[in-house]
Amino acid sequence: MSKLDLSQFEKKMIVRNMQAKDIEQIFELQKLCFKNMDPWERGHLESHLTHFPEGQFVVEYDGQIIGSCSSLLVNFDEYDDKHTWDDITDEGYITNHDPDGYNLYGIEVMVHPEFRRMKIGRRLYEARKDLARELNLKSIIIGGRIPNYHKYEQEMSPREYVEEVRNQNIYDPVLTFQIINGFTVMRINPNYLPDDKMSSKYATLMEWNNIDYRTRTKRHFKTSHPVRIMVIQYMMKNIDSFEEFSRQCEYYVDVAADYGADFAVFPEIFTTQLMSFLEEKVPSKAVRKLSEYTEEYIELFEHLAVRYNVNIIGGSHFVEEDEQIYNISYLFRRDGTIEKQYKIHVTPNERTWWGIQPGDAVKVFDTDCGKIAIQICYDIQFPELARYAASQGANIIFVPFCTDDRQGYLRVRYCAQARAIENQVYTVIAGTVGNMTQVENMDIQYAQSGIFTPSDFEFARDGIVGECNPNVEAVVVGDVDLEVLRRQRKSGTVRQLRDRRRDLFELNYHIDTEVKPDRT
Repeated sequence: MSKLDLSQFEKKMIVRNMQAKDIEQIFELQKLCFKNMDPWERGHLESHLTHFPEGQFVVEYDGQIIGSCSSLLVNFDEYDDKHTWDDITDEGYITNHDPDGYNLYGIEVMVHPEFRRMKIGRRLYEARKDLARELNLKSIIIGGRIPNYHKYEQEMSPREYVEEVRNQNIYDPVLTFQIINGFTVMRINPNYLPDDKMSSKYATLMEWNNIDYRTRTKRHFKTSHPVRIMVIQYMMKNIDSFEEFSRQCEYYVDVAADYGADFAVFPEIFTTQLMSFLEEKVPSKAVRKLSEYTEEYIELFEHLAVRYNVNIIGGSHFVEEDEQIYNISYLFRRDGTIEKQYKIHVTPNERTWWGIQPGDAVKVFDTDCGKIAIQICYDIQFPELARYAASQGANIIFVPFCTDDRQGYLRVRYCAQARAIENQVYTVIAGTVGNMTQVENMDIQYAQSGIFTPSDFEFARDGIVGECNPNVEAVVVGDVDLEVLRRQRKSGTVRQLRDRRRDLFELNYHIDTEVKPDRT
C-alpha cells in the first residue's frame, strides 16, 4: 500500500482578518443568519475595511466563509446610556471609529447554521479578545440580541427574561453564549435594533473586561491635540539664481521652526520664479527647462524639512515624467520621507500655455500630526475630491494656489471654506503675490492666504483661524485642534459627515482602476 497523502484529508479552519474578496460570501452568510433583518450593503463592509480593517474577522473552513464579526473602537463614556445600534455604528458605516478609543465595540457576529456547535462563535470572540489585549484596550462591549425573548414577551419583562437566562432557567442562543464567554450584563437598551423583531427591539449591553489592561493617563484625559501651521504668502519677484531661491525658501522654513510650526506651507508653482533667470521665453519650452531643477528642488526641501524639524508642503512644481509635464505638490516630512500629489484638474490656462497633463489619483498621507491631503488650486473647486479625502481620514486639506486676479482667488477661497464646512475638516490656502516682469504668463499674482475651520461654536466665530493681508509678502501662523475637530464631528450643532442621505446618493471614485464609494 502506498503512503497516504494526508493533505487530501485536510480541511483547514482559519480565523483571519476580513478582506474585500470575502464580501460576497458574507452577504450570503447574512441571508442565512438574519433572514428577517436588513442586510449589510457593500458600502458598509467596504467602510469597515477602510476605517478599521484589523477589527473585522472571518472564519474560513475549507475555503468557505462560515463565520464573521465586525467591530470598531470607541470611547464608550462619550455615548448615551440608551444609544442604539445606529448611534454606535454611524448607521453601520463605523465612520465614528476612534483609533484612540479604549473600548472595542462589537457590532455583529454571524455563524453559518450548518456549522454551529463547531465553536465558530467562540473562535471569533477569542480573536476579539486577542485584539483587545494587543491594542491594550480597556474592555469589549457588545449590544447583544435576545432572539428568544419574543417567546416570553407576554409573560415577563426583558429584565426578568435576562435574569432567567443568567440563572440557566431559559436558554437564549445569543445571551447564553455571551455569558459563557465571560461577558456581564451592564443594562438593557430598548429600540436598539428596530428590525430585530425576535428580540422585540431590545438588546443587552454587555462587557468583557481586559484584566491585562494597563492604564494610560494621557489617553484618558486628552483635552486637545493642537497642530501649528505657518502659511507662506510668497512674493514672486525676479531672481538671478537657484541659490537666491534657496535662501528665500530657507528663510521662511527657519521662521516656521522659530514659531514651533508643525507644517510650513508654500504656494502652487512658486518655483516658476526660477524662470526669471532662464533664457527660454516661450512658455511651453520654459516649463521644460524649469523641470530640469526638479532634483535640486527636492533635495533642498528634504534637507530643510529635516534640518528645521518641520513638515513642509512644498507648494507645487512642474515635473517632466515620460515626456509629459505634471503639476505636482510634494510633502516633505520632517523624518526625511517624501510623498507627492499630482494636480487632478488642469486649468485651460495650464493646458494652453504649458501643456500640463492631469494626474488621476487622490492621496491621503499619514503624518506625525494625523492624516492630511493636498489639493492643488483648481482641485479644491471640485467637492468630490475633498469628500473622498475626508472619507479616507484626512483632517487637514492643504491648498497651494496661484491666481492672477481677485476673481480667481475668491474661487479658491470660497471653495476651501465650503469644503471645510461640508466635510468637517480644516483647510489651508497658500498663494503667491507680486509680479515677475520677465516671465510670460506669470507676470501678475493675487492672493490672501489663510487657515479655515468648520463653522460651529467650537471654532473661531467666522471660521477663520488666521489670514494674511491681501497681496503683500507675509506669513500667517495659527493652531488647529484635532481633538476639537473629533468632538465636533461627533456632537456638533450639525454633523455633515454623519447626516448625509446615503439612501439617496453616493459618489463612486475610479481610483487606481478600482471603484471606491464614498462612505462618509
